[in-house]
Amino acid sequence: MEQVQLNWITNFIWGIADDVLRDLYVRGKYRDVILPMTVLRRLDAVLEPTKQAVLEMKASLDEAGIVQQDAALRQAAGQAFYNTSKFTLRDLRSRASQQQLRADFEAYLDGFSPNVQDILENFEFRNQIPRLSKADALGTLIEKFLSSDINLSPNPVMNGNGSVKQAALDNHAMGTLFEELVRRFNEDNNEEAGEHWTPRDAVKLMAKLIFLPIADEIQSGTYLLYDGACGTGGMLTVAEETLQQLAEDHGKQVATHLFGQEINAETYAICKADLLLKGEGDAADNIIGGPEHSTLANDAFPSREFDFMLSNPPYGKSWKSDLERMGGKKGVKDPRFLIQHAGDPEYSLLTRSNDGQMLFLANMLAKMKQGTKMGSRIAEVHNGSSLFTGDAGQGESNIRRWIIENDWLEAIVALPLNMFYNTGIATYIWVLTNRKPEHRKGQVQLIDATQWYKPLRKNLGKKNCELSEQDIQRICDAFLAFEETVQSKIFPNEAFGYWKVTVERPLRLAGIDPERAYKAAEIKKLKETCERVDDAPPVIKKIHKKGTEADPLRGLFEATIAGKTAVVEYEPDTELRDTEQVPLLEEGGIEAFIKREVLPHAPDAWYVPGSVKTGYEISFTRYFYKPKPLRSLEEIRADILALEKETEGLLGEIIGEKAP
Repeated sequence: MEQVQLNWITNFIWGIADDVLRDLYVRGKYRDVILPMTVLRRLDAVLEPTKQAVLEMKASLDEAGIVQQDAALRQAAGQAFYNTSKFTLRDLRSRASQQQLRADFEAYLDGFSPNVQDILENFEFRNQIPRLSKADALGTLIEKFLSSDINLSPNPVMNGNGSVKQAALDNHAMGTLFEELVRRFNEDNNEEAGEHWTPRDAVKLMAKLIFLPIADEIQSGTYLLYDGACGTGGMLTVAEETLQQLAEDHGKQVATHLFGQEINAETYAICKADLLLKGEGDAADNIIGGPEHSTLANDAFPSREFDFMLSNPPYGKSWKSDLERMGGKKGVKDPRFLIQHAGDPEYSLLTRSNDGQMLFLANMLAKMKQGTKMGSRIAEVHNGSSLFTGDAGQGESNIRRWIIENDWLEAIVALPLNMFYNTGIATYIWVLTNRKPEHRKGQVQLIDATQWYKPLRKNLGKKNCELSEQDIQRICDAFLAFEETVQSKIFPNEAFGYWKVTVERPLRLAGIDPERAYKAAEIKKLKETCERVDDAPPVIKKIHKKGTEADPLRGLFEATIAGKTAVVEYEPDTELRDTEQVPLLEEGGIEAFIKREVLPHAPDAWYVPGSVKTGYEISFTRYFYKPKPLRSLEEIRADILALEKETEGLLGEIIGEKAP
């Protein structure tokens, strides 16, 4: 179907809302009626040719006492869905009363197959029927959707002479129409738009980043695609289209199966409906959602592994309720988030309860394919907090460490600001795989694409720019080239890691005899009765056995006690306790760093080996910071003179004097 005709149909359906619902709903609630009605009319049109066959099959199955009827009824309908009521929408146009129309319409809805019932339930469409019926708007609404001005059927409408009056609306065009309606409603409700709908330009980029590097390796066969926060399903469908096109370009034939999970009921309904409208009934059955189906607390695909995964998880959203359902931090046993790594049999990936976005990444990493040549490829959008929040040993840092030490992180792309509908903050695409090519092993690429964009003529919520096809190509070219440029930096994995080290200094208390201060009871008593002073002798915590080697970097010092030389350990002063971050690439390691950066300022300091924790963070600002050049003295002088000229006589005017 031509784009002009498609736009006409979209505008017509958009207009129905104003025609029928204007005085019945506030504008932001039009979608509650128009979206499910669009789905119903399309499904109704698709089922019309096989309606009688379905009714006959239903009667035959009932007569035979067969309970499991779904597969047979799908076969009779020739679709992944069906309707066993005696009505079509056209049958409902002529009713004597609103009461009768409502009863028949509800019977019509009850006749749909379970997958359509799931969509209607999550749209909460039945809740709208009493209101529509009471306002005498239900019949008008049905009439509008049955208008001869539009054709939502997959079959053309013919003239009497055999010519085409209205072209058929194929599945792809219907999916495009539905997505455009969703986009318009999202644009009307700016506060919700970015939560459920990722801009198409960002999705295209993500799809290319996971497929282009292995385009030559794609073989004819079946591939599984997954999105753990699938929203309206846009990422899955764009990824599917991209993979199909690449396979075709390389002379391969591929079959794709889509899997997704979405917690928001309406968004889940839109996603499942969109796939049904596109003729992807099997894919629609693989979309799991609703409030009871949280990806974090209730994984719908615990035993599945996927070839390609991409997602835009919620940023800064609390997952406290999920954590409670999982048994609390001490009760979590989910193998996605409690793993074995770095010698720790219970290495925790659990993040702060006020932001669970990195857990969605951990969820996908747990679903990577291990036994295939290509393994898995992942693209996921995050805000800046995923790069650096979480101290060493905490969940966010542990996830970064787990990823980088396993050498799964290929690249991170910094996107332009104001790319998304509901936020103007910085966003980044993480690209990961468990089958890194040889030339990328042990390295991570950072790409600064913040200046590669095209301004929008009109803002869409907070989105004021987009990635043009040229911008997407430029980013992909930089990614594939894997070279150092102004916008592309390459680092060894260890460049992002550090040791967090606790640095101690000895406790000093007035009136202490260091020869007698090694008994724990005396130390405790002295702490309670004496004041700390800088020039007092250090409090001895423990005297080591004769022959123990002194090590000032670990708080072990030689001292003469009762005329004998021994190795003593000083009691640390908690008020002077500090921490240092030592880069993993520090030449000489922790001790060299302490000697260079700490001891010149605190000669009696030492670090505690048992306190050392490994952390990882990624700072785009540091790696791509470009300091502004200082202005010349001539420029500064010119500005000062200009200001003096502007303010000349101003003081006189303030105190009432006239300028000469």
